[in-house]
Amino acid sequence: MRKDYRKLIDSIGFLLEQARQTAFQAVNSVLVKTYWEIGRHIVVYEQKNKLKPEYGLRLLDNVSRDLKKRYGKGFSRSNIFNFRGLYLNYPKIQALPGFLSWTHIVSLISVENRLARSFYEKECIANRWSTRQLDRQINSMLFERLALSKDKKGVLKLASKGHKIEKPEDVLKNPYVLEFLGISENYKYSEKELEQKIIDNMQKFLLELGRGFSFVARQFRITLNNKHFYVDLVFYNIILKCFVLIDLKIGTITHQDIGQMNLYLNYFKKEELRAGDNEPIGIVLGADKDRVLVEYALGGISNKLFASKYRLSIPNKKLLEEAVLQSFDS
Repeated sequence: MRKDYRKLIDSIGFLLEQARQTAFQAVNSVLVKTYWEIGRHIVVYEQKNKLKPEYGLRLLDNVSRDLKKRYGKGFSRSNIFNFRGLYLNYPKIQALPGFLSWTHIVSLISVENRLARSFYEKECIANRWSTRQLDRQINSMLFERLALSKDKKGVLKLASKGHKIEKPEDVLKNPYVLEFLGISENYKYSEKELEQKIIDNMQKFLLELGRGFSFVARQFRITLNNKHFYVDLVFYNIILKCFVLIDLKIGTITHQDIGQMNLYLNYFKKEELRAGDNEPIGIVLGADKDRVLVEYALGGISNKLFASKYRLSIPNKKLLEEAVLQSFDS
């Protein structure tokens, strides 16, 4: 096959893919606006007739039944409920995230907290999350975990602009959630097993780490005076333009763990940095940490070194929400 002919076929293929994507976006936009209008009609009817909650639920049943009889599938009670929820959560049609699919929007309107919903919307668009990825971030309470380390002003910024990584502290989560590893809380695992599970689920771990991370190495060897040390995981963040070193601990983080990470960071600063790189970041990631011990162990260290916890299951939603509210009110 001639080279110029292959180029012709590739060019036509590119045009077709563009056309299909444009058509999908156009159809999706029309559908979302139609669903919004259906929701608006239902809410206006409820308000006009001053329906009590129990009668409002009965109305949804009736609307679903009659629309299915007339127009067929697509008008289940849950869909009618979502149409109504779409209008209630986005009362101004101009605010509709029409470039997101309907399945994305269904996930977004399930988030009751207005600030959290705004955050997930911004992040979903910026990171091109699939519906599955969006659901995972909502279920793992990403907004609340990021908000815990922020004051009221920071929480509002998080909600309005999404998660902006501008300084080393912005990469941290409290805690990291690793439920996708499939390790039971009661199982006695080793650090080697934990590391291997992360390697086997690297795509999901990168999603949990956040924006701008790329994997560099596991068990990165450092040799000093014929003694070998190994950094569990090394990443590079293209936004901060720096290496990010992660050491995994299955127990409580100790001051020795922090001292060892400080050694790794000093080595990287002298031996591994390239032109244009910023200073490396070190994260000691443990199953638990003593806040006071960590505070004293980190005191006086000039390197960008942090200690954080991980969880093997989804955190308690109520406790996280209450913690965020406390920080928001303070």
